[in-house]
Parts: sequence; structure tokens; C-alpha cells
Amino acid sequence: MSVDVDTRPITGVGEHPPYEEGTRPLPGRPGPRRPGVRVSGRTTWAAALVVDVAALVTVPDGLSLDARLALLAFGVATVLWTLTDLDAGYVALGAGVLATVPVGGQDALFASLGNDVVWLVVGAFVVGGALARSGLAGRLTAAVVGRARTVGGTFWLVTAAIVPLAFLVPSTSGRAAVLLPVHRALGEHLDGPRTGHGDRGSERRVTRALALLVPSVVLVSTVGTLVGATSHLVAVDLLHQATGETISYAAWALWGMPFAIAASALTCLAVQLLFLRRDERRRAVAVPAVERAPWSRAERVAGAVLGLALAGWLTEPLHGLEIATVTLLAALALCAPAVGVMTWKEGLGEVSWSLVLFVAGALALGGALVSSGAGDWVVGGLFALSGVQDLASPLAVVAVLALLSATAHLYVTSHTVRAIALVPPSLYLAASLDLDAVAVVFLVSTGIDYCLTLPVSSKALLVFADADDRGDGFAPRDLLRLSAVLLPAWVALVVVTYEVWWSRTGLAL
Repeated sequence: MSVDVDTRPITGVGEHPPYEEGTRPLPGRPGPRRPGVRVSGRTTWAAALVVDVAALVTVPDGLSLDARLALLAFGVATVLWTLTDLDAGYVALGAGVLATVPVGGQDALFASLGNDVVWLVVGAFVVGGALARSGLAGRLTAAVVGRARTVGGTFWLVTAAIVPLAFLVPSTSGRAAVLLPVHRALGEHLDGPRTGHGDRGSERRVTRALALLVPSVVLVSTVGTLVGATSHLVAVDLLHQATGETISYAAWALWGMPFAIAASALTCLAVQLLFLRRDERRRAVAVPAVERAPWSRAERVAGAVLGLALAGWLTEPLHGLEIATVTLLAALALCAPAVGVMTWKEGLGEVSWSLVLFVAGALALGGALVSSGAGDWVVGGLFALSGVQDLASPLAVVAVLALLSATAHLYVTSHTVRAIALVPPSLYLAASLDLDAVAVVFLVSTGIDYCLTLPVSSKALLVFADADDRGDGFAPRDLLRLSAVLLPAWVALVVVTYEVWWSRTGLAL
């Protein structure tokens, strides 16, 4: 028996490159890629910056060894997070080890894995997965959007549907994943069926604007709830470590939800005015309303559990159960045998364990920055140039804090890392100027939630930018154009909200 093997060289754009001798794959099977060692421009810059960071931490006088190690770990981690493709969890754990272990902080490193924030993240992913699997989040969103009559009306109803999802799905990437099928379905009604793979002309403008709207509202509405972003939990944890004070779930909602609603409305208006013509906004649409089928058993179970979880989050001061505990109870109920909507194995499959380890390592790093006093030194470089220490007007302090924190996403692409970088020096600033620490942390957290300039700044943005293979995603230049308008508007909204709401509801500096 003989087998004819095609021995012609492999050529063509997009095909596998020639294989080395002795490594040719079996007929009909693609062989493994053999990537060479490539040193990109970003890698070179990263290596140079790491060397610079190592040199800089040796310069300041009066810093202890643990403070220098904490600064070194934070600086190296920030460079690697920003300029390399290394997994964020890998970098965070390495930074946590560097900041704690050499100075006898092994217990602090291991304790970070037992932090309530870590367990809250685990529970939140399980709950978010249950919502998606049960169909409840999709049903609620479609029920709102189904009432639209014009393109502009659809955009407003989509915005209205996304904001409350911050309470139901405590993960920006989870909310984006739930809404991606809705966006694709709406695109067929708003712009009509696609006529080809490369169909990215003006006839797809509405769908592309919607792709920009959805993740943007997902992100700006995170400030409405304590569990809207991991950075909130990290900020509150750092606040508690430094001062013993905290921000409850109900208090955060009282201060954050009005701002989230206003910011979401502002975002919806900006997207429509910048990316849609008047005739496009007024174009009539016929979005089918959601079918009036009875709720499935899975939807009823998910709705009941989430309702109880929401009640538990809101009444934390009454029963004493922490938010993480309530979330884990909800996750267990949603995975309970013969009762839940999915198995425990399926629930664990919904968890991003890399993110969990990232949070643990980040918490260890953040704790080292606080306990070593490194944050006291960072504030000298971070806030001195702004002149915030010399400002007498509370509104001026608010504006500077908002600007510093809202622009941090340009050089630190992670919500959690921004919290670690900005909260400790902000707490030092609050102590030195005799400002209310709770107010300062909340203001900084509000600024940290802004990350609409670069797609890499959020997984939610990447979900919709990656939709580009269908011709329906937004382009990076679209995001830059939107941020040029929204960034100054965000800072102004922080100042206005502080003056008319926060300062009158217990959040005065």
C-alpha cells in the first residue's frame, strides 16, 4: 500500500510558513507554529523602563527597604502591564512576591488570597454566568429595547437597559458579553442585513455607533454600584486598612447612581451627535418586541436569587453579612443541585481564574504600598505638579482629583491597578490637608472609572472592538474622538455633582 504525499512547498498569504527539516506535519494536519524570538519596539521600551525604575527607586533618601521594594514591584508591574503581552495575573503575583517576600511578608502574600475581594470576584463571575445561561439578562434588555420606534429612541432605551445591569451583573466584561448578542441582533434591524464581509460603508454607521455606545455606557455606569468594578472594592479595602472607615453598598449607590445615570445620558447624547446624522437619528425602526412567553424555570430561579442578593447587598448594615458573603450565597444557590440553573462545575467554568489571581496579587502589592509608607513618597511626585496641596477651594481640589484620576487610564490600563496607584497617595493627601478620607476615595474612584480613550483599557471595549471581523465594531479612532469630548465633560460632571449632590448628602471634603 502506498500513500502519495504532496511535497510541494507551502506558500501563500495567511498559510503556515515552511517547516524546519524533520518537523513537517502529517498529511492533512497543520503543524505547530514555531515562533521565533522577536524583540519588538514595545519590548525594548519595557526593558529600558524596567532598568530606569530599578535605578530610580535607589535615589530617594529616607526610604526603607520594604518601601523601595514596593515601589520597584509596582513600577515594574505597571511597565509590564502596559507595554507587554504578559498575563496580568502572572505579573501581579510576581509583583506581590517581590514586594512582600524579601522583607518577611509571606503571610501578607498568602492572606491576600483569602481577602473578601477575591471571593467576591469568584461569586460575581458565577452569578454573571448564571444570568447569561438562564436568559434573564437578555430578556430584560430586549423587553426595554423592543419599545423603540426610531434609531435615536433605540439608543436611549439601550442606555436605560444597561444602567441597571450594573446591579445585576457585577462585571463589566460580563455585562458586555451579555449585551453583545443584543447588539448584533439590533444591527440587523437598524441597518438592515449585511451584504458582504467587507460591508463597512456609511450604511453600517448606526450599527457601528451602537457598538461604541454599549461598552461606553457599561463602563460609565459602573460608578453606580460598589460591585460595579473590582477597583471599587480594592479602594474601599485600602481605605479601611488606612483609616478603619468604609463605604457601605447602600451609601455607594446613594452617591454613585445619580452620577452614573447622568454620565450614561451624556454618553448616549455624545455618541448620537458625534456619529449619527439627524436623519439617521430620526429614522424609523421596527424592532420586534420580546415574545410574551412565560418565564422559564431557570429565569424564575435566577430572578428570585438575584432579588434576594440585591436585598442582601442593600441591607448589609442590618444583618452584618459582607457583600462577598451574600454574593457567594447567591452563587451557591444558583448552582444548587435540583434547584439552581447550572452545575457547580459549570459555575466554576465561568470564573476567570487569571483575574482572581490578578486581584490577589494586586491586593498584596497595594497592601505593601500602604504598609511600607511608599504611598507617602509617591504623593510627592503624583500631586506636587498639580499644586493640589495649595488649593483653598474645595471645588478646585475636586476638579484636580477628578482630572488626575480620569486621565490615569492613559498610562495604567487596569481598573484595579489604577486604584492601587492612586488611592494610597490620595489618602495621604487627605490626611495632610485634613480632608474627609471617604470623600477623597470616592472622588478618586469615580475618576478611575473613566477609561474610554483606548480599547486596551477595558475588556468591555475589547469585546465590541473585536466585533470588527463582522464589520460592525467600532474603530479605535472612533473611541479617541468620543473621549476627546467625554473626558472634559466627565471632569465637569464630577465638579457639578459634588456641588449639587455629594456635598449635600454626607460626602463633603
